[in-house]
Amino acid sequence: MSIVIGGMIGLGKTSVADTLHAHFQNRGINSKVFYEEVDDNPILPLYYQLTNEELEARRIPFLLQLFFLNKRFKTVKDCVSWHEPIFTIQDRSIYEDWYFAYVNKGLGRISNLEFKIYEDLVENMMEELNELPKKAPDLMVYLKGSFDTVLDRIMSRGRSFEINPELKEYYFEVWKGYDDWVMNKYDASDVLVVDMDTTDVIKKPVDAIRICDQVEEKLIHLLKIETRIG
Repeated sequence: MSIVIGGMIGLGKTSVADTLHAHFQNRGINSKVFYEEVDDNPILPLYYQLTNEELEARRIPFLLQLFFLNKRFKTVKDCVSWHEPIFTIQDRSIYEDWYFAYVNKGLGRISNLEFKIYEDLVENMMEELNELPKKAPDLMVYLKGSFDTVLDRIMSRGRSFEINPELKEYYFEVWKGYDDWVMNKYDASDVLVVDMDTTDVIKKPVDAIRICDQVEEKLIHLLKIETRIG
């Protein structure tokens, strides 16, 4: 089965993915995590560090969206082509890429023409994935939190290129529409919402256990439905 971890920048997607991976391994269930490309991403630091004028001149936001889209397209193919029974866990999904591109268009960082090219590329990619046995995840674990929590978590993890105070407006623009996109527009899988205002899988082991139990219960329920349909 396939799980994706979604949610705002900084809310702990990687930590939750690692927590689920360890849980499945401890239960004797083979699992693999596919991480978001951050440390080896040559474009991401530029996206956060350059001025708006420099971003526009060098078309960095558009390049960044293409970089992420390409990596996530490969991740989806890797997940569905795995030859042994396994739980795959993706640190953000290809479906969320569209939302980030949409926000950047709204901010004027991606032009209407670039967004049209991006959407056409996504459509072509999804047509390719339709030929595979199963492209969609079984479950999205959506990490939801207040804007204050988002800022606190971004600051606490200390990535220098993310801490610039001028980025606060960008973070807010992404944050303010995220819940609506997940709850009203995302339809690729079931969604399990986790309140990150009150959850910390690193500092509170009880929170880690609770999330793992909730995910497992949800997957068992989905398997029962799939079995009945099959």
